[in-house]
Amino acid sequence: MSLSERVSTLTPSSTLAITAKAKELKAQGFDVVGLGAGEPDFNTPEHIIEAAIKSMHEGQTKYTPAEGILPLREAICQKLLEDNQLKYTPKQIIVCSGAKHALYNIFQVIINPGDEVIIPTPYWVSYPEQVKLAGGHPVYVEGKEENGFKVTPEQIQQAVTSKTKAIIINSPSNPTGSIYDKAELEALAEVCLKNDLFILSDEIYEKLIYGDAEHVSIASLSSELYERTFVVNGMSKPYSMTGWRIGYAAGPEKYIRAMVDLSSHSTSNPTSIAQYGALAALVGTQEPLEMMKKEFAQRRDVTLALLNELPGVSCLEPKGAFYLFPNVSEAVKNSSYSTTDEWVAALLEEEKVALVPGSGFGAPDNIRISYATSLDVLKEGVKRIERFLKK
Repeated sequence: MSLSERVSTLTPSSTLAITAKAKELKAQGFDVVGLGAGEPDFNTPEHIIEAAIKSMHEGQTKYTPAEGILPLREAICQKLLEDNQLKYTPKQIIVCSGAKHALYNIFQVIINPGDEVIIPTPYWVSYPEQVKLAGGHPVYVEGKEENGFKVTPEQIQQAVTSKTKAIIINSPSNPTGSIYDKAELEALAEVCLKNDLFILSDEIYEKLIYGDAEHVSIASLSSELYERTFVVNGMSKPYSMTGWRIGYAAGPEKYIRAMVDLSSHSTSNPTSIAQYGALAALVGTQEPLEMMKKEFAQRRDVTLALLNELPGVSCLEPKGAFYLFPNVSEAVKNSSYSTTDEWVAALLEEEKVALVPGSGFGAPDNIRISYATSLDVLKEGVKRIERFLKK
């Protein structure tokens, strides 16, 4: 008896491996500083929780349509119109069990065996695996650090072959926090149109942007781009609803319908109660989001300054999301460790600091630090990293 070929090719998540080791050390009584979390440390805002409780008391505990309840899809349409200047109908929206599920469904309905998908690096860890699960092949294009971890149109054009089907654009980015501005998106869009590519625009961190940076959805730039783009977003990051598992996709009706059919035979509908919570998140007060953004910005600024004082460490300022992506190649070079992965493992073992090696994101010289945790924890983490470096 053997495993299927589709799962045999999957790469274990480096994030989960570090998390598991950190939990093991905590269970043994060690004081572990966790800097790997990809979720806000705030609880879900109270009005969202209350809306979910109210829905249960009102009997909204049954199956819903596979594409999600109509009021939520209408609220998503309104959000996309107001925030992104994108006009959709509810038939062009699918609510999924998280943005990850939305991405998975998109790949399943557009990819045939052998199709290629261009994935800029550094990338979110699940992109390549989801492409492979759909029978496709990931093609990596390096977003160079000197270019803010962003790819250029020339790089994309060089990567295109007769098998290229789609490209992923993640802005703001996990793990780098980089953001493509309008001019950069327009330049990338020309290549996408020239080569007839689908565009998967992962905008899950859209609401978490700092300073004078602005979010632009590539689908809003022209009608031609609108017709070939899937906009993916969700509740997890902006509203601290990671456990609620509500995400969504907007796109061409033909493909959204296929995604609905796929969901109807796999997950059925997203949790009914969570959908009513998501509805409250979209139509209710945005004050909790603004509070979280303010706190994240402070954490980013303080931690960034501390990291850039460390020997052998350099870090660009992220414009969005809640991650720092320091380059530690010099620190590793000056140590007794051969790779960043070994360095990160030793940091956890010796100083009990858990963070994620960049190899899982296609950037082996870097590490990912989440500032979705308290400032005290972040300061203690950097203090321990400094102590580790001095050893």
